[in-house]
Amino acid sequence: MFDTQSSIRRQLDRTGLWLSGLCALHCVVSIVVVAILGVGGHAFLSPDIHRYGLVLALIVAAVAIGWGALKHRQAAPFVVAMTGLSFMGGALAVPHGVQEAVLTIIGVSLVAAGHLLNLRGHLSKPH
Repeated sequence: MFDTQSSIRRQLDRTGLWLSGLCALHCVVSIVVVAILGVGGHAFLSPDIHRYGLVLALIVAAVAIGWGALKHRQAAPFVVAMTGLSFMGGALAVPHGVQEAVLTIIGVSLVAAGHLLNLRGHLSKPH
């Protein structure tokens, strides 16, 4: 049972890393496509994509990183990921465009770092 729970948590952290990477890629590609081609702004920069992405990131991070924090008794993954989620939330409050992309990329980078710290938490012993 313990191995199954650890495996599920690790898989959620890996999923969080993939989602963070896809989100950052989406931001960069959206800016490039819209800037170079001048098309697709409505689809690529839709606020709904960002809202749903934030909700999904919150769920995955809450389960995986919360679970890891309880297991490993380490605050760093939780603090780093929550800071990142705050940046992602802040990105929803600014106009679409470069500002939003920068805040989102900072946010997803921090969330990804939180997932990495959480994955590595199983290597160290709780304090």
